Amino acid sequence: MNESDMLIIKVPASTANLGPGFDSIGMALNLYLTLEVEKAEKWEVVPLSKEMASFPKDESNFIIQIAMKTAARYNRELTPAKIGVKSEIPLARGLGSSASAIVAGIELADVLGDLNLTRQEKFVIASEIEGHPDNAGASVFGGLIIACQTAESIDEVVTHEVDFEIVAVVPRTELLTKEARGVLPEEVAFKEAVTAGAVSNVLVAALFSGNYDLVGRMMEKDRYHQPYRRKLVPHMAIIEEHAPKYGAFGVALSGAGPTILCLTKPGAAQTVIEGLQKVLPDMDYLSLQVDQSGSKVYSMTGI
Repeated sequence: MNESDMLIIKVPASTANLGPGFDSIGMALNLYLTLEVEKAEKWEVVPLSKEMASFPKDESNFIIQIAMKTAARYNRELTPAKIGVKSEIPLARGLGSSASAIVAGIELADVLGDLNLTRQEKFVIASEIEGHPDNAGASVFGGLIIACQTAESIDEVVTHEVDFEIVAVVPRTELLTKEARGVLPEEVAFKEAVTAGAVSNVLVAALFSGNYDLVGRMMEKDRYHQPYRRKLVPHMAIIEEHAPKYGAFGVALSGAGPTILCLTKPGAAQTVIEGLQKVLPDMDYLSLQVDQSGSKVYSMTGI
């Protein structure tokens, strides 16, 4: 990166799980965390949107900390930068805001430290930091990702062939991941685990074969997390009851919630929103698409 350059880092939001794909299925969404990066004498973070104003404005900022830790993995030190940060991603709503910040930090390290990381390397680093690969992988690769993270390796399959629209029903209150994970059981019975795995397997097969009605049925049958989190998201049952009437073929918690995701066939998103607004007028509604590009870095002159 040259002294006079301004680089743009753009990272998509993500949703995870789609019901039974707990900690393994993620999908990128067209809401973005954007960094405007210029070299400087010292680290400085300038909030460019209201949501970013409450975060640290020096090198203690989470994104810069991730960048420094990433560079340290390769024995590099980063030259300071002035970073303008804006975000369209609602915080603590189950739309991958933390994963997008992690990926942004890795991309920042890559450009400032001349690391020349591959997408695969960025994905592995982000997954290790995040602790699971679904949100991180979606933000890096774009599209739909099915991934498995074990002590031995992180493996993934990515597709950019999914063709549906998304309605995100976003409550105006936060639900922290720590709280949502706190209601999950430590273990499940073997028979229950077998059924839960079978449901997840069929979900993946239905996604890849384009059988969206079956996708929706499998989203409903999740055994891993939604039954335990329902008490934290009372609006979920209302959406499950009404969204199919207006054209949604699948409803699920987005990540740990409290956002609820409604999947619709192309052209039906607005009808779903208008229908749900009648029964849940105090929610925010986002009509979204699948982001197919993943995280991007480009110069202002390349816009």
